[in-house]
Formats: sequence, structure tokens, C-alpha cells
Amino acid sequence: MKKILWIVGLVIALCSPAFAKTIVAAADPWPPFVDPANPTDGLSLEIVRAAYKTQGYDVKMVYVPWARAEAGVKDGTYDILPNTWHTDARAKELLYSKAYAVNAVKFIKRKGDTFEYKGLDSLKGKRVGTVRGYGYGDAFLQSTAFSRDEVADVITNVKKLVSERIDLTLEDEIVATSMVAKEDIKLLDQIEFSKEALSSNSLFVTAGLKNPNHKAIIDAFNTGYDTIKSNGTLAGILKKYNLSK
Repeated sequence: MKKILWIVGLVIALCSPAFAKTIVAAADPWPPFVDPANPTDGLSLEIVRAAYKTQGYDVKMVYVPWARAEAGVKDGTYDILPNTWHTDARAKELLYSKAYAVNAVKFIKRKGDTFEYKGLDSLKGKRVGTVRGYGYGDAFLQSTAFSRDEVADVITNVKKLVSERIDLTLEDEIVATSMVAKEDIKLLDQIEFSKEALSSNSLFVTAGLKNPNHKAIIDAFNTGYDTIKSNGTLAGILKKYNLSK
């Protein structure tokens, strides 16, 4: 009898938060969604951690360049990308969660530039700075109307823009404003955003199809997300960032 009770106690202990499984997330800095300067690692990580916590998981965040993070999740080195946009190419190697946010990707131009985005043809002849590995949408990535100049991060593109080495770059307006302000507040006075967005991209958690646990990982997030949405936790997180759902 004592042995049975010991086994039952062990099972209960292993299922308790103290024995929570750990999910490893990887991404590059992308404030305010993924932010190493924020004690909580940013908006995306607050949502992701809250959702997984309801399912008995902890989340460890690893900061690496985006291309390395994406490759690492695809091959199973890391468990999830916490902030992924959808592309057809990615969908062949990643399993997507439910969407938990939306990003409006706008073009960034030098202050006073009269350019306004009116479709891909309006980019004809332009040099557009992009970030290596980012999913801007298949039409944008495949267009031959303009040239794409890849770098490792958004700030490099903004600096190239103000020094007139590229004509435009692009990023979610909230993200870009946050990152530039932290890098050099004076840079914000030298740039402005297009009125029209290239796209509005839903934000997902993804796991690599080569990861044998990919379905369980994404199912856990989806179930946890529904839980924090219904119990008010999600609303509380969004309120901290002056956003609403």
C-alpha cells in the first residue's frame, strides 16, 4: 500500500509546476514583441509564457539572429519561433499556431521623401533594405520591379537609409519606432512611415515539422491561448503595452 501511495505521489509531483517541461524559444530582438531589455522578454513572450504555463510548460528564450533561429526551429534545435509571419515556403517546414497578434508592415523613408506605397509597381527601380530571413510575403520577395538589399537587422537598414545607401526599408511601425528610439532617438527625426502598409501580417507561434513533438507543442499553445483569452490574462498583458484585442 505504501508503495502504491509513493508511486501516486511521484506522478502528482511530476505533473506539478515544479516539474514543468521546458520549451526553448529562439528569435532575434524585435521590441516590443521580443525584447532582451525587457525583464519579461517582451509582448510575444509574455503571451507565449502565459499560454504555455496553463499547460504545465516553462519557456526559455534564446536570442540569436533570425535566420539562425528559423533554421534551428526547422531542424529541431529549438522548439519554437514565438513571433512568425506566414509564408508558403515556411508552411512547408513549420506548423503554425492560432494567430495571437497582427503587424502592419509599412515602408520607412527619409524625412521629406514624397514616396507613397501604391502597390509593388510603385517600388520600381528602388533599393529596398530587408532583413535576412524575414517573411515579407511571397509577392514582395519574388518581385523583380526593385532590388532587395539584405542585412542582419532593422537598425542597420535604418542607418543605411538615412545615409542614402538604400531608398527604403520596411518594418512593423510599432516595432521600428521602438527599436530606433532605443538605438538613437535622433534617428526618429530623420525618418517617416508610408501611409499605406505593404501588408498586415498575423503573428503566430511555430514549431518545426522535423521536431517529433511539434504537434504537441503547438496544440499546447493553442489550448493555453484559449485559456488566457477567456480568463482575462491576455487582456491584462495587452493593456500593459497599450494594445487591445
